[in-house]
Amino acid sequence: MASPKPGSPPEPPPVKLDFLAALLSYLIPGLGQVYQGRVGKGLLFFAGLYLLFFYGMAMGQWRNVWLPDPAELPEMEVRSVRLGGWVKAVWSRPQFAGQFWIGAAAWPAVYQYAAYDRGKEEGPVFGTFQRAPTEAELNDVQRRSSKRWDLGWVYTVIAGVLNLLVIYDALAGPMFRDPPKDAADDSPAPAAEPSADPPPPVTPPAPPASPEGVTP
Repeated sequence: MASPKPGSPPEPPPVKLDFLAALLSYLIPGLGQVYQGRVGKGLLFFAGLYLLFFYGMAMGQWRNVWLPDPAELPEMEVRSVRLGGWVKAVWSRPQFAGQFWIGAAAWPAVYQYAAYDRGKEEGPVFGTFQRAPTEAELNDVQRRSSKRWDLGWVYTVIAGVLNLLVIYDALAGPMFRDPPKDAADDSPAPAAEPSADPPPPVTPPAPPASPEGVTP
């Protein structure tokens, strides 16, 4: 690689992955960008993705983000491997694999799955919010909302998948970064430009004086 020319600004430092910012943007879209000082970009991600996600939930009457109870599902096998637990639940409802990446907004569904009790109509903390509906409730919602229920969960999946790009943006950090101050201070000063004025004429020295009485 060619060395930089004298007087040129120092090269920016290598990009370091910011895992903390990526985690923050997973929890709440755009929070990692705000942490990095890119406030406008972070707020834009936050407003856009949350608007898309919760609008999709509202279109589905708030009943389209959930994980089913695997005990109520039929037996499932993939390449002679019997599925069970949360793998079986996600396999039967793959939409949640996309919704999960919206971060904390989809965590109530995980809690409702972990605390699911078929003998109760509501969960212990979130009630019916993001709780797996019964088959009768699901059929009723689909009848009353026509195609809006299906379109709603599509919006929630798109919001979750788009947040993957937001997480990556926070992980990679800003595209342009200022060089460190130490490198800027140690950089050589630019060479002085030659003056456009001609140099002053040089006067030759005077010949030495002859001593008195000596004829040259």
